Amino acid sequence: MHHHGSEELKRPIVLLIGSPNVGKSTLFYRLTGKYAWISNYPGTTVDISVGRATLDGVEATIVDTPGMGSIYAVTEDEKVSRKILFETRPDLVVHVVDASNMDRMLPLTLLLVQGGYRVILAVNAVDEMERLGYKANFRELERRLGIPVVPTVAVKGIGVDMLRKALLKALGEKPKEQRIDLGRELEEAIDRVENSLAAEYPVSRRLLAILLLLGDEEALRMVLQAEEDPRSITILLRNEAKPEIRHLLDYRLRKISEEMLEDVIIAVRTTPMEMSRLDAVLVNPITGSIILAIVLLALYLFVGVLGAQIVVDFLEERVFEEMINPTLNSLLVKYMPSTWLYELVGGEYGIITLGLRYAFAIILPIVSFFFMAFSIIEDSGYLPRLALLIDRLLKRVGLSGKAVIPLVLGLGCDTMATITARILETRREKVLVTLMLALGIPCSAQLGVVMAMLPGLQALFIWILIVSSVLVVVAYLASKLVPGETPFFIMELPPLRVPSPRNMAMKTLVRLEWYLKEVIPLFVLASVLIWMGRITGIFNLVVSVLAVPVGWIGLPRESAVAFLYGFFRRDYGAAGLYDLAMKGLMNYRQILVSVVTITLFVPCIAQFLVMVRERGLKTAAAIFLLAVTVAFTVGYIVNRAMLLVGV
Repeated sequence: MHHHGSEELKRPIVLLIGSPNVGKSTLFYRLTGKYAWISNYPGTTVDISVGRATLDGVEATIVDTPGMGSIYAVTEDEKVSRKILFETRPDLVVHVVDASNMDRMLPLTLLLVQGGYRVILAVNAVDEMERLGYKANFRELERRLGIPVVPTVAVKGIGVDMLRKALLKALGEKPKEQRIDLGRELEEAIDRVENSLAAEYPVSRRLLAILLLLGDEEALRMVLQAEEDPRSITILLRNEAKPEIRHLLDYRLRKISEEMLEDVIIAVRTTPMEMSRLDAVLVNPITGSIILAIVLLALYLFVGVLGAQIVVDFLEERVFEEMINPTLNSLLVKYMPSTWLYELVGGEYGIITLGLRYAFAIILPIVSFFFMAFSIIEDSGYLPRLALLIDRLLKRVGLSGKAVIPLVLGLGCDTMATITARILETRREKVLVTLMLALGIPCSAQLGVVMAMLPGLQALFIWILIVSSVLVVVAYLASKLVPGETPFFIMELPPLRVPSPRNMAMKTLVRLEWYLKEVIPLFVLASVLIWMGRITGIFNLVVSVLAVPVGWIGLPRESAVAFLYGFFRRDYGAAGLYDLAMKGLMNYRQILVSVVTITLFVPCIAQFLVMVRERGLKTAAAIFLLAVTVAFTVGYIVNRAMLLVGV
């Protein structure tokens, strides 16, 4: 958990819990004033954000947990959240729910209350519910539940002050024992299990008994370690824990939730159907694919034309080529007699003339525009619909729709996405996703440069078609070789919404801050390594080896250098090719071949190291060699095909 020392934990601890896409992270940011970058997409990260909130002079530690829709903990995220819930013994739990899906989310609230926690229900996105034609009587819901209920609109900051007051008041009160009658059959079974527990637990015995009846492994492990006579409990559970108990509990909780919400939510006018119709259009294979093509076109125009052509041209040509580089080189010639030192800082491959020029003049503007566009797609709720659209395709390559999460994240950063493959259920899925990320998912920086390089829309669609086809074919063949089953997948669709400019600006700024901190040192390091490689002659040796396959695919010898850069950083390699294309050293065919090959080329060094850590050296090395082979084979085929048709 990312907190600064144990003093964070001396303050009262408030946990924010809730399903993905309900606005937890935005509420966290509103309460703490520190924005935690946890994306608006289920399961993007298993990291936890910890912040500090001042509630009328009282300081509290606020913990933003990963998405958790149920106490049963099926996914990695839910397991992490539940671990925090059980182990931190929070002073207060804020269950954040989506106003439009309260009926589905209230069962978890009821179980949290059963757990003996002080609970506040934060009903978020009330404006969405009202837009759909409903009103709610939250005062009445509060009376029925017996816990504070606070309506909020996190993106606009509405209700946050009320939530602060509710937090402060609840922290000053004693937790009330509350029991919700789950029906005779369930209550008798719960009592029998509860009475057999003698040890002390960080969670109420009643909730523990419910989890044991559901056959929860973590709860069973906890009990077997703590109890003096664990055998009698296992015998008792063998009789009590029946598969139908879960269905019975689900049914009872759903029924109680419906009763709680009866007459609380009132239809003010008939629900407009546009949203559900729009959903149907977005996830339909034909219309969804057309909309996806339009989204990609808009992305290309925004990132590839506005960001990469207009802004990059100005920064690279006017600022670096005309002002910084000539001035720097003339000063170095004058004051730095050593050729090697001159080459380290300036010359053709220097830290400033190459490393910082690529970082600030080519990559930074492209990445900024890409992050802006990505924030719009993310905040609008389009990403989960895209996941649903692609789910059918992923099933064919042995993956579940949940695999879309790391795959889409790979468009941001493949290294980070490789780490988030942990959220997948099986080793098989993790290996397949790691392979796809390494092979054909370009990171945002590389994607931006590729879009800038492609000579027109026709080339963009050819590139997408080739890379996605290779990705699907390789994943399909790999799924036949890697043993295991395709897991089951369910996804909640958050409401579609107009993205908040403030949210988008915050996300873009946080990501850019990450980019500057993480990437610029790597660009400088890559420049130093290139410089060392040039001094020792290793660089030229590797370039001459790479020049052979580069020649096979019909590219100029100079592009071998760019492919070597590509191993240091994917975007570094793409920027090297961009440079050659801008200097007019490659024609239409060569640009297309080079872009396809560099996209399928090896993962960057950071991603490779993460692959070794996550999947083991053998798997990482196999994926690395496969990527090199596939990249140059496909490059060769594309080059030959284009020569045949006379391009």
